[in-house]
Amino acid sequence: MSSVTHLQRSRLPTLPPSSLWSCRRKSPSPALAGSYLVPYWPYLILMIYWIYCMQNVERPKKGEKWPLQKGIKIRVCPTKTSTDVNDSKVRVSYYGSDGTDLLGTSLLYLTNVAISLDVDVFRTGVVTRGVRGKDTWTWGSDGKGAILLVNCDSDRNTSGVTDSQDDGLPNAADIKDMSPMILTAEGPDEIFDDYNVFLTISSSDANRVRVYQKRRYQYVQVLGKSKESYKVKRDNLDEITFYVEGLQFPDVDFPGLVYIDLIFRKDDDKSNIFTEKVVFRVAPWIMTPNTQKPMEVFVCNVKTNKDFVKLLSKYVEKARCPLNMVTHSENRGDQWIQDEVEFGYTEAPHKRFPVVLDSPRNRGLKNFPVSEVLGPDFGYVTREPSDSSTVTTLDSFGNLEVSPPVVADGKHYPLGRILIGDGLSKSDMRMSKVLRDFLHAQQVQCPLYLYSTWLFVGHIDEFMSFVPAPGKKGFRLLLASPRACLELFKKKQREGHGDAVMFEGVGKKTYTIDGILSSKALKQSSELCQEAINQNRQLMKKELGLTEEDIIDIPILYNCDSSGEDAESFFPNMLLGEVHCGTNVIRKPFPQSWWECAV
Repeated sequence: MSSVTHLQRSRLPTLPPSSLWSCRRKSPSPALAGSYLVPYWPYLILMIYWIYCMQNVERPKKGEKWPLQKGIKIRVCPTKTSTDVNDSKVRVSYYGSDGTDLLGTSLLYLTNVAISLDVDVFRTGVVTRGVRGKDTWTWGSDGKGAILLVNCDSDRNTSGVTDSQDDGLPNAADIKDMSPMILTAEGPDEIFDDYNVFLTISSSDANRVRVYQKRRYQYVQVLGKSKESYKVKRDNLDEITFYVEGLQFPDVDFPGLVYIDLIFRKDDDKSNIFTEKVVFRVAPWIMTPNTQKPMEVFVCNVKTNKDFVKLLSKYVEKARCPLNMVTHSENRGDQWIQDEVEFGYTEAPHKRFPVVLDSPRNRGLKNFPVSEVLGPDFGYVTREPSDSSTVTTLDSFGNLEVSPPVVADGKHYPLGRILIGDGLSKSDMRMSKVLRDFLHAQQVQCPLYLYSTWLFVGHIDEFMSFVPAPGKKGFRLLLASPRACLELFKKKQREGHGDAVMFEGVGKKTYTIDGILSSKALKQSSELCQEAINQNRQLMKKELGLTEEDIIDIPILYNCDSSGEDAESFFPNMLLGEVHCGTNVIRKPFPQSWWECAV
C-alpha cells in the first residue's frame, strides 16, 4: 500500500493534529489479533489517538504492545520531503492477545511532499514562511495579514488608463506595485505527474485582483477577471513566485479583503489531500491634512491671478518644494484646482505612492488629473454618480478636508478624520452617495459631517482650516468668527477709526467701520452665520477632541439671506478659499502606517 503525505516543515513541531493532512488508511487486522506494534521511523511523527476525543493513546511501557481497540487511529506526519517516490514507510505488526505471537504485518509506503502558499503575513515587505493564521487579517501594531496595493498608477502605457484597467501584460516596473506570493511544491518530480496544485479564487474576488506568474521573459495572468482557477505549471520547480495585483479600492460593496485558495489533489480524485487559504487586505486611499509637510504645489495659470502666482512662488521657494504651473491649455480657464482633485496616497509594506482622487465636478480642469498627473508611481481614482445631473457644489473638494491626528473620547485617530460639508438633515443637499460610500469604506479616517449648506458655495474650506502650530498637538484650528470681526471693528471705532474705509481703490462700493456697525442687515447676517459656525465649533470640539485653546477665531463677516443661508464673505480673508482652492498640494504621508491603526 502506498500514499502521499503532506508536510510543512517549519510548522510541524507546534501544530495540533487538526492543522496537518496525513495518511490515514483502514487496514484489516488479523482476526485473532489483540495487540499491535508501530516502530518509529526516521523523519516521521506518529500520533496514535482516540478518534472520538482526539486524545493521544498512552504509550505502552518498554517491551509491551498497544492493545488493539476500536476507535483508535494512527496519524502519520512527515518532517522531511521525499527525494524518491515511496521512500518512507510505516509498518504495523499485529500480535495475539498475549503480545507474543506475530500474526501479520501491514506496510504503508509514503511519499512526503511540502505544499504551502506564503505571503507577507508580518508586513515587513518580505514573504513570511511557515506561519499560522495566513487566512486571517487583524489591525494594530501587533496585527497580522498581507496587504495589497491597487495598481492604479500607469507604468504600462500612456493611453490615459491605470494599470488596473489595462488588460496588457505587466512590465518589470509594474511588478513592483504588486505583492509577492510564494508557492512551495517540494517533492519528487514524478509525483506531480499524478498529483497537482491548484490556485482558486471566488467569482467576486476575481474582479478585484489579478495574479501573475513569470514564464520565460514575460508575466502571464493566471488568476483574476474570468479566470477563477489555475492548475499550476510547476515545471519541476520547488518554489514558484506569483505576483498579486489589486484592482479595486475598498468600497460600499467590498470590505477590502480578498482570499486565494490552494488545493492539492490527485488528478482523478475529487477529494482534496490538502487545502490552504491566504488573505490580503487592499490598501486604502488616504488623505493628508494641511499640517503635513508640503512636497509639491500646483497652481493654475489664468489671466486674473498673475500677482497671486508671483507671490505664491516666493512662498513655495521658501518651503523648498517644486511649483507646478497648470497652463491655460490644461485648465481651460478654471483656476479652482482644489475643487477638482484631492491628493492622497496608498501604502503597503513594500511600496507607497501618491494617488489623486478626481471629483465629479468636471469643469475646465476635467482632463487634468488623467492627462497631467496619472503616470508611473502616481495613481488615479475617481467616483462619480451614474447620473451626472445630480452632481452638486458639495461634490467639489473644497468641501472635503481631513483633520490632523486627534484623540476624542479616548479614541485615537492617528491619521485624522475626514471632514465633509453637509446639510442639517438627510433631505438637504449632500455630497454624492458614491463619494461618501467610498470615503467611509477606506476605514482609517472615519468621516465627520459638518454643516456647510449655510454657505452659498457650501464648502467647508470657507470657514475652517487646520494649520501647524507649536505645542503638544502641533496644530490649531482656524475658525471663521463674525462675532470676533464685529468686536474688532467696535474696538477700532472706540480708538477713533470709525471713518476708516474698506475696499478703497479696488473698484467696489466702499464701507466705513461706522457704516458696517450701523448696518442692521450685516448685524443680522453675522448673528445667523455665527450660529451656524458655533454648531460646527461644538461638533469639532466633541468629535475631534478640541479645546478652546486649540481654536483661533478669524475675524470674518458674511452676507446671508433672512434664513441664514446662501452666505458669502463680505471681504477677502484667509479662510475665503482663494489660496486653498486656488492651489493644491501633495503632502508628506503620515509617519504611522495605516495597518497599525486600531480600527
